[in-house]
Amino acid sequence: MASAIELIGITKRFPGVIANDNINLTVEQGEIHAICGENGAGKSTLMKILYGMQKADEGEMRVNGDVVDFGSPTDAIDHGIGMVHQHFMLADNLSVLENIILGSEPVKGGGMLDFSTATSHIVEVGKAYGLDIDPNDLVETLEVGEQQRVEIIKVLYRGAKILILDEPTAVLVPQEVEELFNNLRELKAGGATIIFIDHKLQEVLEIADRITVIRRGKTIDTVNAADVSAADLAELMVGSELPSPETSDSTVTDKVALELRGLTVLAEGRPVVDDVSVKVHMGEIVGIAGIEGNGQTELVDAIVGTADVHDGVVELLGNDITNFSVRHRRELGLGYVPQDRHREGLLLDAPLWENAVLGHQTSAPYVKGFWIDRNGSRQQTETIREEFDVRTPSVDVSARALSGGNQQKLIIGREMTANPDVLIAAHPTRGIDVGAQADVWNDVRRARGDGLATLLISADLDELIGLSDTIVVMYHGKLVATLDPADITPRILGSYMTGAAVESDSTSGDAS
Repeated sequence: MASAIELIGITKRFPGVIANDNINLTVEQGEIHAICGENGAGKSTLMKILYGMQKADEGEMRVNGDVVDFGSPTDAIDHGIGMVHQHFMLADNLSVLENIILGSEPVKGGGMLDFSTATSHIVEVGKAYGLDIDPNDLVETLEVGEQQRVEIIKVLYRGAKILILDEPTAVLVPQEVEELFNNLRELKAGGATIIFIDHKLQEVLEIADRITVIRRGKTIDTVNAADVSAADLAELMVGSELPSPETSDSTVTDKVALELRGLTVLAEGRPVVDDVSVKVHMGEIVGIAGIEGNGQTELVDAIVGTADVHDGVVELLGNDITNFSVRHRRELGLGYVPQDRHREGLLLDAPLWENAVLGHQTSAPYVKGFWIDRNGSRQQTETIREEFDVRTPSVDVSARALSGGNQQKLIIGREMTANPDVLIAAHPTRGIDVGAQADVWNDVRRARGDGLATLLISADLDELIGLSDTIVVMYHGKLVATLDPADITPRILGSYMTGAAVESDSTSGDAS
């Protein structure tokens, strides 16, 4: 039997870089095949070529033994390949049914949409692969794991037998990951072939049959998952041991740097942040745990000044900043690492030195008088580049040219070199590899030791437990538990996040 996918000598060049350098990949029929590698290693480019989003400069692709040359994702779909992207591509205001059939609507006589046939097909696909979902549910009412299920059904509905999953566990709690893996095993048992891209090496080892490691655009090795450890994979990926987020020795002081008292934020008239009270001391990391959509984003927006506070107080070093502008808060010592570096953290087509100015355009060394100081900005960006290991040939290249990990290190460096008193770090290591992740963890730990107060929001439960001095859990906009990281595991934390293990003595929401 021919292999499901064969990529032979795939090479893709961009100006100044070879993203894929003679890569070879073979994925067998009915296997779960993981692809691992650092940010910038070439994984995404390779998958875009396979899915018809880009064309290779050299090399050959075969699907089920047939040589193919895709000009668009439509060509890939026609050959039974579907891709589930890390960021879901669903319309919240539409039903599950409408999202799944969008662009592939069945019609009956007279040109009318055949919703009955589509519904039956969706239910049939769901039952066949253990992906039960109600086609009539509105997407906005679904949990994150359920939305992901919709994305998988969407590609199966279009006849995909080969699925590409791009970091599918990034926003899932352990219980949801377990459920996803059960779904993937059902898909495999039903004859599907799955390509699984992930940075979480323990998860890769749990779900994959075989693993291909890519480093700097080249194929390093393909191994059987049963024959290697996470440390082995880390060594193949980055040439070093698997990093750990664990933090030892408390540096927490008595001085409160950030305090939220009774904070309430409304959206469409209802509280999305509901009477939240938190204290973060100098030298302390307070972690916020919660499934996405439970108020963490709105809480961060209220602290940094991009959302209106309906009730309550935000204090920075004893100053009431509840009604201050974003600029004023930043000038008073508030640092911010946004959750989406592309949408909120960078101007992708601007040079690195201009990106380093963002959020600090009223402060030295970026300004001189009323004007941006180009020389000062470039020198400061060089400092960030050196101190935070931002790998780039020049501070004049665009942010878009950097890998995700280097983009993130630029943002971390931009904030840290401004010497803030309080750092709001929202998902600081999302979507970056183990090497860049270790660098970010070291930066956060070092700043903590120097007295920085950090509010850490993360979907990586190992990161939360390892870095935090205290963890508070948000559920439906409220703080429902205050936990000691030394006493919990990711599974226990996941139970709190889903509301399954909320303790009556942990509902005050005061992490002081």
